[in-house]
Amino acid sequence: MSADNLRREEFAVDLARRAGELGMTYFRDRDSLTIESKGHQDLVSEADRNVETFVRKAIQEAYPEDGIVGEEHAPTQGGSGFDWVIDPIDGTANFVRGIPAWTVVIAGVRHGTCDVAVIHEPCTGETFHARRGGGAFLNGRPMRASSTSSLGEGSVGTGISNRREARNIVPFIESLVARGGVFYRNASGALMLAYVASGRLLGYVEEHMNAWDCLAGLLMIEEAGGRIVPPNASTVLDEGTVVIAGGSNVFAEIQSMAVQAFGAGAEP
Repeated sequence: MSADNLRREEFAVDLARRAGELGMTYFRDRDSLTIESKGHQDLVSEADRNVETFVRKAIQEAYPEDGIVGEEHAPTQGGSGFDWVIDPIDGTANFVRGIPAWTVVIAGVRHGTCDVAVIHEPCTGETFHARRGGGAFLNGRPMRASSTSSLGEGSVGTGISNRREARNIVPFIESLVARGGVFYRNASGALMLAYVASGRLLGYVEEHMNAWDCLAGLLMIEEAGGRIVPPNASTVLDEGTVVIAGGSNVFAEIQSMAVQAFGAGAEP
């Protein structure tokens, strides 16, 4: 299984970079994009759809027996027990406004558990990637989650889900600031999770995320020595999950604050 995961990881890294190149062609010419709204602060453009189509075609050619779950198109059922979970452009609101903070996300999921993860940020050329039991890397170099034990020594990423009450994040932010911490948000949840895995952020909290936004980053954090609230493998692809993650020495404190803010559902 480990050899298969390695091959899949290498495939996904290459594919995410090629998809990022395609995304960049649209990003450079974004004034001509057709943009639609799917809901509050939830945008989609033809760049999202076309990049996802590109990724789907490459996966179907390389792994025809695998399933595919993506944000912009209907899922494709497979018979292998392995699903590719993709977000062609995470951070579309940034993308369409010219903010260089958006990513191509590819997660490889075996029976609901993420085994392979890639988050590629084309504007910086940074590729975060991991495989279960094989470590986490940034452009091929090992990365580690933060080892600090104080929330006052860095920032914690925060997300606002349009599938939950937006005000629920406010008590968490109030508690964080009261403890000397700083909250951070860049409108790409996947990129913020990658920042936790690489030690740039101390942690990340969002009451609900879809599988294509979070599974890749959560695996990276685990492989980088951080801690997470594990998703439910039997429901995460269809229903998403609460996301609470952090460096090993601050995770318990972050989780306690999130439980107080969100209530039931934030526990492991």
